[in-house]
Amino acid sequence: MDNRSDIRDFLATRRARITPEQAGLLPGGGRRRVPGLRREEVAVLAGVSTDWYTRLEKGHIGGVSEDVLQAVARALQLDDAERTYLFDLARAAATRPSRTPQRRGRAGLPPRVQWMLDSMTGSAAFVANGRLDIVAANSLGRALHSPMFDGPRRPANFARFQFLDPRARDYYPDWEGAAKITVALLRTEAGRRPHDTQLRELVGELSTVSEEFRTRWAAHDVRIHHAGVKQFHHPVVGSLGLTYCTLALPTEGQADLRLTIYTAEPGSPSADALALLASWAATAPEVTATATEHL
Repeated sequence: MDNRSDIRDFLATRRARITPEQAGLLPGGGRRRVPGLRREEVAVLAGVSTDWYTRLEKGHIGGVSEDVLQAVARALQLDDAERTYLFDLARAAATRPSRTPQRRGRAGLPPRVQWMLDSMTGSAAFVANGRLDIVAANSLGRALHSPMFDGPRRPANFARFQFLDPRARDYYPDWEGAAKITVALLRTEAGRRPHDTQLRELVGELSTVSEEFRTRWAAHDVRIHHAGVKQFHHPVVGSLGLTYCTLALPTEGQADLRLTIYTAEPGSPSADALALLASWAATAPEVTATATEHL
């Protein structure tokens, strides 16, 4: 899969958002034809020729040195996630894809992963891959995401739920913010794995059906998901404000799996709601059983 269009659009959108003043340049005279910096201005800031940077922005990034990429990242004022994405694009461009399309399946997780999840009785926990499929969860994690498991498609997928299920707008009080994060995480994964056929199929499906997804995908925003606070409106227990932490989960034969754990502040209304959700999950085995059999 040729990723030159991703490289071109990413660099162009990052360049467009920076004004000469923000870059420490004196504004040029006359009317500017483009928003943000011109290519020649980025080239000056990065210490390369305009012709060379123009070629880079056209997608010819394979084999470019790390020092040059760092200079371009500084010139474009990329954050950590964007810098990582740029380097991922360069690595992918320099790698000859296999003749056989990559289709990363969901081989069974080691039993110890499910044991670990099940031991977390007071927190909602799940394991997801880079495509945002939920590949394993504990009882409270399945209960928290029960609307996602209601649909006919398996595995449960955050992006499909976000953009294709109308209930998502009630489930996420800040739907706009959640949608932006979801697309940014997928875009980051696409930079790491441009030859992942299943990821491309997912993006193609969402782009075809959802204009809101297409618009956000075209923004080329990226994100590294580590920790934060997320708001939910659960159909059973109502409002929840939960703190989450996401960690890489090293397992043999399962690339890019991440463990996410949601907890509530002790003594808070959200802690009471989470405890109520745990009780509901214990008395509604058909909900969690249906989820489990597809993991």
